[in-house]
Amino acid sequence: MVPLNYYLVLSGVLFAIGTAGVFLRRNLITVLLSIEIMLNAVNLTFVAVGRYLGTVDGQIITFFVMTVAAAEAAVGLALVISLFRHRETLNPDAFTALKW
Repeated sequence: MVPLNYYLVLSGVLFAIGTAGVFLRRNLITVLLSIEIMLNAVNLTFVAVGRYLGTVDGQIITFFVMTVAAAEAAVGLALVISLFRHRETLNPDAFTALKW
């Protein structure tokens, strides 16, 4: 059986990759994908700790997080498409003004 520490290290690495993608990338779609990577890292942690403790609580929480992630992806992608149609760019710096 694989120790819990391996899962936690993998989850930390995935979360760090997602965080770096959010802060370093200049494309809104890449930022959304990085947020999804971060959510998957959290899911991995929940499942690993739940398995370590012998409960199904981690899997139940993961289903809720996956539901939120699906809604976030749908709404985020709709916003990105709308912004692209209006400004013709996906650079986040182009969307600093709150007026059209």
